Amino acid sequence: MCVDCNGSGSELRSRRDFVRAAGVASLSLPLLLHRGSSVLAATPERDIICKDAWGARPPNGSFRRHTIQRLTVHHSGLRLRRNRHAPGRFRDWQRYHQSQGWPDIAYHVLIDRHGNIYKGRPSWAEGDTFTDYDPRGHFLVMCEGNFSEQRVPDVQIRALRDVLVWACVRFGVPSRTIRAHREYAATACPGSDLYRVIASERLGRMVRRRLQNGGVELERLGGKAGKRRVAAIERGED
Repeated sequence: MCVDCNGSGSELRSRRDFVRAAGVASLSLPLLLHRGSSVLAATPERDIICKDAWGARPPNGSFRRHTIQRLTVHHSGLRLRRNRHAPGRFRDWQRYHQSQGWPDIAYHVLIDRHGNIYKGRPSWAEGDTFTDYDPRGHFLVMCEGNFSEQRVPDVQIRALRDVLVWACVRFGVPSRTIRAHREYAATACPGSDLYRVIASERLGRMVRRRLQNGGVELERLGGKAGKRRVAAIERGED
């Protein structure tokens, strides 16, 4: 069973819930509905590193609740030269965001350059932004790097695809809602290289193909196992 990093089951769903959610008409999943349990048995799984494992601090304020209606892609805007520094960078981002009066890191999901996926703020909590758009209703995914200056690695794109596939099913939103931050605000985010992947519909096609082949489950990775994974990343092994 997939549950959130607090063990409540409200964030990440079980396979039974996956089937129920995949019946949303807007997702157009005839193959999934036709093949039923045979597809479900082959549903790929991805680990999502819980906040306790990557060393996040507790939220220090109140969240505003919202309902996810669209999927929005960001980059961090700073070049990451060694992926082993990614967990520390995420801790820095969280501290900075909280110093601005926000309760937590701004994003719901974080992805490093090796495709490791990390839990951010709760998905039911509205995000925060320094730019001139309203993040209410947006599921915010941030890819670490500055993609105006460097190429986005294929492994990071594949992890982004899988997060968005999961989100399409989890929140019942169609893949056509996938957009870049710059489509809502005056910003270069998520950088020209990652924006090219979105604007060309390459990412959307990847998401739809994976949806038709049965989707993706996100499995929490917390506690000692999660900390071992983060330690391996920080040693440069993952």
